[in-house]
Amino acid sequence: MLFTIPVALATALTLFPASHAPAYQEYVALGDSWSADVSLTHMTTEHTPRGCLQATYNYPKQVAAALRVATFRDATCSGATTTAMREPQRVRLVPRLIEGVNKPQFDRLTRRTDLVTLGIGGNDAGLSHAVLGCINLLPSLAAVPGLALPAPLGKPCSRKWVTDGTDRMSRNIQATEPKVAAAVRGVRERSPRARILLVNYLAGLPENGGCWPYVTVTDEDMRWLSARLRELNAMLGRVAAAEQVELVDTYSTSLGHDVCKPPGTRWVEALLPISTNPPGPAVPFHPNRLGANHQASSVLDALSPR
Repeated sequence: MLFTIPVALATALTLFPASHAPAYQEYVALGDSWSADVSLTHMTTEHTPRGCLQATYNYPKQVAAALRVATFRDATCSGATTTAMREPQRVRLVPRLIEGVNKPQFDRLTRRTDLVTLGIGGNDAGLSHAVLGCINLLPSLAAVPGLALPAPLGKPCSRKWVTDGTDRMSRNIQATEPKVAAAVRGVRERSPRARILLVNYLAGLPENGGCWPYVTVTDEDMRWLSARLRELNAMLGRVAAAEQVELVDTYSTSLGHDVCKPPGTRWVEALLPISTNPPGPAVPFHPNRLGANHQASSVLDALSPR
């Protein structure tokens, strides 16, 4: 399969020239679908079963190629939670076609591993499921007197998450924090020499409202979802600080490339499962190749000599 070297990788090749000995010998990538950069048309089974939807161009593969590591293992998988670090993950999207069992992601770690990237937490909190649950066939009708249609017929879904001033998604994110911290400690226990980079989530959701009907999520719900995404990333920042590992911030550097932007500008695909980067079917609300390129560039920038 032909693969065009993205700008991120081309830049990295200048930062890590072939004449220099590789700085890292054994790189292991851990994480969920936003690290696997899931793809329906460019998936690979080199490292994980087909059900993981791991993309040939995901950011771990770009990083490994740029660093010219001798040993590379990519455990990233669609739907992964922190539990998948220690336990097998059954993935079954299409029986007999897109399924399989991804062995515990920590199984790829060894005492020789000297570089680890970890992107996890969104599925533990349930934010990805919440996004899909906020799809609305009608614009918000909540302000129309006497009209009380349920979601997905105009009622903002975010209201079911907030009761008596308590946001259940915020509570989910808080409950996820010790799980991510435990995952970081689990990496350190198995690979004490490893440089650990905790990678946060791209700015895939606009902060100031949506773009219904282009993306059929009401303005109120999009603002709520975006706020929870920022809350999730803030939690990852706290974990990185507490566990004394490096945070790779892909969020602040990807603002303006959300699902409401046109093809070529957006780095996270919208609800319509069609992408131009790469052309073909896409997984909604997940990074496209441009997003993967930016993730790779962010990781490589963190690793580049200062």
